[in-house]
Amino acid sequence: MSMHTHLAYADAGAAAARARSAADEQRVLLDYAPLVKRIVRQLGAQVTAAVSREDMGQIGLIGLLEALRRYGPPDEKFGAFAALRVRGAILDELRRQDWRPRGVRQESHRLRDAVRELTRRLGREPSESEILAALDISADSYHQHLQDENAEEFASFDELVGDLVHLPSDCATPEAQTIARLSIARALQVLDEREQRIVQLYYEFELSLKEIAAVLGLTEARVCQINKAALAKMKALLGQP
Repeated sequence: MSMHTHLAYADAGAAAARARSAADEQRVLLDYAPLVKRIVRQLGAQVTAAVSREDMGQIGLIGLLEALRRYGPPDEKFGAFAALRVRGAILDELRRQDWRPRGVRQESHRLRDAVRELTRRLGREPSESEILAALDISADSYHQHLQDENAEEFASFDELVGDLVHLPSDCATPEAQTIARLSIARALQVLDEREQRIVQLYYEFELSLKEIAAVLGLTEARVCQINKAALAKMKALLGQP
């Protein structure tokens, strides 16, 4: 058999392997597409329209493909790994698009400082009606402020997960992600039962804050407040500012 024939067979074999690999990837992408849709719906309910849900879906699928190529053949732990990567890819794009313009961030800081001052003056956590009266804002505006703050808190916590293993999020291995998840589990122990439930519903079940509120029978504003306090406790335990 000539060298040209050997090369032809080798090229044909490589092409067949690539075709099989592409087909396998497409199958996995289809299998895990519902996970991407859940995360898009979850994040889309909490951020402004800087990125459309359709674009979020495309970015999420790219994150899913990158997770698959890094992880290898999926097993029972792949879903958790993929969810972190999909969420991280979408949040990275939202930050790149500056989904909270400077003016919005400044207003958020003003409201946060005002609530902190009101809490100090009262010597306790103020009720929502007291906050609305003191800040002279509508309930809708205050709820949007809470949603925006929580979206940033979750984004910050996802970055913390990457920092735990001293790797950029797009370089984290499945083993490193396991270490991070164990660290999160340890941090969860400092939360009370309701705080744990909210964080787990968000990360493990990919529910939006509105859905979490319905599950727990709370207002969305109250869920936002509890979640913010929970993430602050976890960050403190993990030595983060």
